[in-house]
Amino acid sequence: MARKRSHQPHSNSNRPRFWGKHAVAAALDNPERRVLRAWSTREAAELMNFPSDVPVTFADVADLGRLVPNDAPHQGVVIEVAPLEDIWLGDVLGDAPERAVLLLLDQVTDPHNVGAIFRSAAAFGAIGIVTQDRHSPTEGGVLAKAASGALETVPWVRIVNLARALEEIAEAGFWRIGLTGDATTDLKDALGPPRVALVLGAEGPGMRANVRDHSDALARLPISSAIESLNVSNAAAIALYAASIA
Repeated sequence: MARKRSHQPHSNSNRPRFWGKHAVAAALDNPERRVLRAWSTREAAELMNFPSDVPVTFADVADLGRLVPNDAPHQGVVIEVAPLEDIWLGDVLGDAPERAVLLLLDQVTDPHNVGAIFRSAAAFGAIGIVTQDRHSPTEGGVLAKAASGALETVPWVRIVNLARALEEIAEAGFWRIGLTGDATTDLKDALGPPRVALVLGAEGPGMRANVRDHSDALARLPISSAIESLNVSNAAAIALYAASIA
């Protein structure tokens, strides 16, 4: 294939671009993901399983850097994709096993954090992540890179009203635990029922009052007094681990 130079603008929300070998390989392996086009160095292309119907433009590292924001670490490969189809909360709840962990994020907006949370959710077997369709990041390259492939495997449910979703989650038999630093109960003592929904708020403001009111219990991570709080993605990883072994 002849090499072409490209000065394409950065992606938009309707056709996001992913980069990095793990994110790209996971997207290519996901039968639900439609890959529209690709740019790659010849070396990276040898490691990717590009379908024959995906147009591939060979480019050097500098050219690829112009396709991603702030010369992001693309590792020699960039793809443009169509967003995944919407996933409904009822479908995730209906398919939930007897023992399950669901994660809800209340206005956590940083795509690096949300991507890292996806990675932890995949590692500890969470059945899905629920966010609002507003006040949360879009399905984009920064999030996909931080998720390291987990964006393609962990169901992402985007809803309008988190409090209303928590009511539906309770009806499905989930014990709802809100994570907050001002709680008096440690997370290990709040766990127990086999179906658990963990709720984390944004760093700083934390969970909103209406979300707290729709929790069955409020719990804290027993961290040392030497530090005030944890990054939300670190807190999510610890909480998911604790719930997975309870």
